[in-house]
Amino acid sequence: MADYYGQPQHTQHQFLHGAGQQPRSHQMVKAATAVTAGGSLLLLSGLTLAATVIALTIATPVLVIFSPVIVPAVITLFLLFSGFLASGGFGVAAISVLSWIYRYVTGKRPPGADQLEQARHKLATKAGEMKDKAQEFGQQHITGTHQT
Repeated sequence: MADYYGQPQHTQHQFLHGAGQQPRSHQMVKAATAVTAGGSLLLLSGLTLAATVIALTIATPVLVIFSPVIVPAVITLFLLFSGFLASGGFGVAAISVLSWIYRYVTGKRPPGADQLEQARHKLATKAGEMKDKAQEFGQQHITGTHQT
């Protein structure tokens, strides 16, 4: 008897449906909801496909008749909008660069200023080395021409 009372108690629901599982009625409701939602979406996709085919059937002759006008108009509108978009993008880039330069000049240390200083230092060092090499080469060239 002591062993019987020491074991965990199971309800009749857990024995019938297994521990951790939902009752069959919940599963049926979920399945019915999934079938209803899936069927509705499948029906809507079929209607959309049918409407697209009908619209293309009606619009094709109109597009063929007006294509000498529509195609250049579409190309022109595309170029116009892409030009405005590029212009706006270049403007935003210019404003951001100018604001970065302003912050750098006023000493506010914008992001990347340390990397710019390192690059400037490397370039100055390399330029000094090249200047020294050029002077050595010039001295060798001058002394070499006097010896011959």
